[in-house]
Amino acid sequence: MKKYFQIIKGTWAEHMEYRLNFVLWRVRMVMQLLVAYFLWSAIFTNKQQLFGYTQSMMLTYVLFVNVVRTIVGGTRTQDIGVMIQSGELSNYLIRPLNFFRFAISRDVGDKTLNALCAMGEFLLLFALFRPEFYLQSNVFIILASLIALSLSIIMFFEFSLLLSFLGFWTNEIWAPRFISFVLMEFLGGVLFPLDVLPKALFSFAQILPFGYFIYFPIKVYLGQLSSSDMIGGFSVSVFWVVFFWYLVHATWKRGLRVYTAVGK
Repeated sequence: MKKYFQIIKGTWAEHMEYRLNFVLWRVRMVMQLLVAYFLWSAIFTNKQQLFGYTQSMMLTYVLFVNVVRTIVGGTRTQDIGVMIQSGELSNYLIRPLNFFRFAISRDVGDKTLNALCAMGEFLLLFALFRPEFYLQSNVFIILASLIALSLSIIMFFEFSLLLSFLGFWTNEIWAPRFISFVLMEFLGGVLFPLDVLPKALFSFAQILPFGYFIYFPIKVYLGQLSSSDMIGGFSVSVFWVVFFWYLVHATWKRGLRVYTAVGK
């Protein structure tokens, strides 16, 4: 375990080495959060309820998006595609470590640092604007939302690994990742809660994994889901976790068969 903790510390050190990139990334996240916050605040002017949300629930959703997206989407798996293409992957295959644990350790390092920043940003904005905040008091629902968040973290990690493993067969590894990022913004509930969409589009989004990255954990926390909806959401989440797990390992094995690193 000690060597994997060193990997986590190394990930922190990388962020500190490129501090400007990290700071600009966090500024971008805060700016997007502020735009959404002021937009929904303006929409709820003189309105008690809209789309089934009170103002406090909607603003809580907006504030939580920044934190949940940081925890779920914070990843270093995008580097794996570059490792495959450059042949640097060979350096890790011959070392006495499990490559998947190595990737998980890198993700833990990225998530913890970004999560601390996201929580600081959350507290700062809360102190500045004093928004109406929905505080969930039901212990069962809080526990359920943490389980949903854990599933979304695992699901996104597997999904991101799959995108990186495309590097075994193609040099175009950034295009699929960019497309997935756009889909996550729209169908993951980053820009707005998915249930404000037309019913047909919302039903379609519930089948895809993107909505379970961001929207579902927050929705569980807000307590707006019935027992059947929660069970259905957890069932879909578990399905995607298991499905991605199988695809990740199958793709890894097939990828290693065609992997070459001439001169490395």
